[in-house]
Amino acid sequence: MHPDMYKRPLLWCLAALIVGLAFFYRPAPSGQDVFHFLPQKEVTLTGRVESFAVRKKKSQNVIIKVFSVNGQKATGQIYARLPDFTPQWKDILEISGRLQQPYGVDLLGNFDWRNYLADKGIFTEIKSSSVSVVRPAAWPWRVIRALRTDILRVLNEAFPPDLASIAGGVLLGERGEQDPALYSAFQDSGAIHLLVASGGNVGFVTLLTLAVCSWIGLSRKKMLLLALGVAGAYTLLAGADAPLVRAYFMAVCACTGYLLGRNSGVFQGLLVSCFLILLFQPASVFETGFQMSFLATLAIIICLNNYKVPGKWPKTLRFFAQIFLATLSTQLVLLPEFTNVFYKVSVTGLISNMLLVPLASVLMGLSFAYYVCNLLHLGWILHGVTYGALWLFKTLVVYFASFKMSALQVYAWSAGTIAAYYAGLFLVFNLPLKNFARKIALPCLVVLFGAPLAEYFFAPDIQIYLLNEWNKSGAVIRTKNGGAFLAGSELDPEKLQAALLKTGVKQPNAILLFTDEPVPPEFFTRFPNARVIRPFADNWPGDNFAFGPVTVQLNWGEHETREGRRWINEGYSGTDKDDASYCFIYKGKKACLGAFSRFAYSGDKSATAQRNKTIALKI
Repeated sequence: MHPDMYKRPLLWCLAALIVGLAFFYRPAPSGQDVFHFLPQKEVTLTGRVESFAVRKKKSQNVIIKVFSVNGQKATGQIYARLPDFTPQWKDILEISGRLQQPYGVDLLGNFDWRNYLADKGIFTEIKSSSVSVVRPAAWPWRVIRALRTDILRVLNEAFPPDLASIAGGVLLGERGEQDPALYSAFQDSGAIHLLVASGGNVGFVTLLTLAVCSWIGLSRKKMLLLALGVAGAYTLLAGADAPLVRAYFMAVCACTGYLLGRNSGVFQGLLVSCFLILLFQPASVFETGFQMSFLATLAIIICLNNYKVPGKWPKTLRFFAQIFLATLSTQLVLLPEFTNVFYKVSVTGLISNMLLVPLASVLMGLSFAYYVCNLLHLGWILHGVTYGALWLFKTLVVYFASFKMSALQVYAWSAGTIAAYYAGLFLVFNLPLKNFARKIALPCLVVLFGAPLAEYFFAPDIQIYLLNEWNKSGAVIRTKNGGAFLAGSELDPEKLQAALLKTGVKQPNAILLFTDEPVPPEFFTRFPNARVIRPFADNWPGDNFAFGPVTVQLNWGEHETREGRRWINEGYSGTDKDDASYCFIYKGKKACLGAFSRFAYSGDKSATAQRNKTIALKI
C-alpha cells in the first residue's frame, strides 16, 4: 500500500474521532430517552422492531426503537423480552409491561450485560404483559424477513440441528440454539467468526454477482449497480449489523470511485464507513465486535497490499498463500482483543482458517443454491453435496479444536503493552515499503520500548480490587513486582479467575481466607500452585508470610461501620464469629484489607465495597 494512503485527511479525522470518543465520550441516555420513564415502571410504549428476534426458553427478545411512552414522545432503544409473542422485523408494536434497568454486575474481568447494552445505546429493558401490532412493516421489509424466515425453515427441515445451525450461521449469521460443546469447538479452533454474517459475506455476494453479470454480458455500469443492489439486499437479510454495514459502505465507495474514474479503493471505503458509523452511533467505538471488525479489515488491506504473493506461483498456491496472509494478519492484529476480552488465544486458528475460510464461502453458496433448488422442488440435486460439505466443515472444526494448542489461556495485557505491540506490528506490516519503514522505525521503536517502561514507572506499588456480586465479596491484590493474591472464597472461582486474568496474572501466589472454612475443591483445580492461608486452623493472627519482596500479615478481623468507624474483632472464641484480615507490605508501603473484603485502606486512602461493583484502591 502506498505510504500516501496514511496521509489522507479522512484517516486523521477518523483517528481524532476515535481518540476523542475513547477519552471523552461515555454512552448515556439522551433527554427524551425511554430510560427516563423508569420511575413509572408499568408503561405502554410504541416502537419499531429493529432486530431479528433472538429465541430464548421463555421469550423472544428484540431491540425496539421507541417512539412514545404512555402517550408522550420518547426516543432511544429498548431491549424487549416478549413471552408468547413472535415479533417481526420492522413492525410497529404497542407493548405494555414493566420497565427495568438491564441486569448488571460490574465484576472485574467478567461479562456485564448492562454495559454491553449501553455500548449499543440501550439503557432500558421491558418485559411485556401484552403486545399488539400497531402497523405492519412496509412490503419491502416483509419480503426480506419472509425470505430470511423461509431460508432458515428449509435449512432446519433438511439437515440435523447441528448442521442446520452451521448453515444458518455461515449464510445469515443465525446459528440458533447450538450445542455448547460444538460452540466451544468453534471458539477453540479459531473459527467462531465464521458463524457470524460478516463483511466477508458481503464481499463474496458482491463478487459472485459481478461474476454472474459478466457471464451474462451486462455492461460494467449495470454490473456494478446490480451487484450493489444484491449486496444491499443481503446486508438487510443478514441483519444489517455494524460489520455488514461497514462492508457494504466499502463496496459502495469502491464502486462509486470506479464509476467516477477515481481509484478510491477499499481502504477509503473502510475509512468512510467507519467514520459514518461512529458519527451516528458513537457508542460503537466501545463495542468489541466493531473493534475486531475494523482492525481485522484494516490489517488484511495493509498486509495483502504490502506483502505480495509472487505472480509466478500456481493459482491454487497463490490462493492459499493469500488466505494464510489474511488469517495471519487478522490473528496478529486481534491478539490484544483475544487476550483482554476472552483470555484465550487459538494457535491452530492459523492453520484451520486456511481450510475453513474458503470452505465457508463454498457452504454459503451451496446453502443458498440448495434453498433455490428446494423452491423448484429440485432440492434433492444438492442435498447430498450440501450435507457432505456441512459435515466436513463440522468435522474439521472439531478436529482442530481437539489439539492441546487449540486454545491457550492467557492473561490480559496492560495499556502500555498493547501500545508497544501495535507500534511493533505497524512497523512489521510496512517493512516491504523500505523508505517508509525507515521513516517510521524510530517513532515505532520509541513506543515499542518506551510505553511499557513508562507504564511500569508510573504504576502503583499495590493495587487492591474489592469485588462484590450480590453482597458476596472477594478481592484481588496486585503488587508492582507481579505478585498476586486472591482474598475470600464466597465468589465463584471461575469469576475470580477472570478477575485475576484481567489484572495480568494467571496464577495467584496465595489464596487468603477470612475464616477457617474449608476451601471449595474448584479453587484447587483452577489455582493448583497457590498457597492457602487459613486462619485459626493452620495459621494465627500475628503471623507474617513472605512472598518474595511482599510480606503478608495475618491480623484479627478488622471491620468498618457505615459511618466509617473501624473496630477489630480481637480474641478467639472457637466459633464461626472468629474472622481475620490482612495487610500487605511492599517497598515500605502498607495496605490493609478488611475482613471479608468489605473495605481496604492505606494511610489516609480508603475504599469501601459496593454492591455489584468493583472498587479499586491504588497505592
